[in-house]
Order: sequence, then structure tokens, then C-alpha cells
Amino acid sequence: QVRLVESGGGLVQPGGSLRLSCEASGSGLSITVMSWYRQAPGEQRELVASRTRGGSTNYADAVKGRFTISRDNAKNTVYLQMNSLKPEDTSVYYCKAVHLMGMVYWGQGTQVTVSS
Repeated sequence: QVRLVESGGGLVQPGGSLRLSCEASGSGLSITVMSWYRQAPGEQRELVASRTRGGSTNYADAVKGRFTISRDNAKNTVYLQMNSLKPEDTSVYYCKAVHLMGMVYWGQGTQVTVSS
């Protein structure tokens, strides 16, 4: 069983920055892809960014150039550095981990609010 714990959300003004963290813990950690998703009220959950164990990354068009996903494999932790935040980035951000055997795990979510 893999447990994901997110942290780093909060309230920030437009143009500001936040850094989210997601630490995976549990037995048999063999995680291939770690990702960040977000879901605003009334909207579907959408991919923000993902990073493979080997370092390949993928970003949603809406965040390219502003967000950076990084990963510390030794700590089983993935980060999302969010710069130049906009009000439309306001969402609950979720961490997702895909196990080598195909199981998918989600964190509990962390609220990010961008408002003046």
C-alpha cells in the first residue's frame, strides 16, 4: 500500500509562487510516474504535470513555462514549483502515483487559491 501526503498549498496573490510537495510512503515502493492533477469546483480533474522515474516530463499547455515538476527518487517525493500564478490556477491539487505493477494511488489534495 502506498500513501501520498501533499503539502504546500495556500492563498497567494496573482503573480506569486507556491511550491507543492508530495511524499510517497509505504511498503514496496516502485513508483514509475508521479503526477500533479487539479480539480476546480464543477470541473473535471485535469493533468497539470507528470514526471517519470527516468526524468521525462509532461505539462498541460496552461502551465507550460510557469510550473516545474521535479522529483527526488531517493525520497519518493515529487514537487510542483508554481510561478506567475493566475486566478484560474485556483483548484484543489492532487498528487498521483503509478506503481510499477499498475496500481494507481492518489493523495488527499491540497487547496491552492490565487486571489488578491
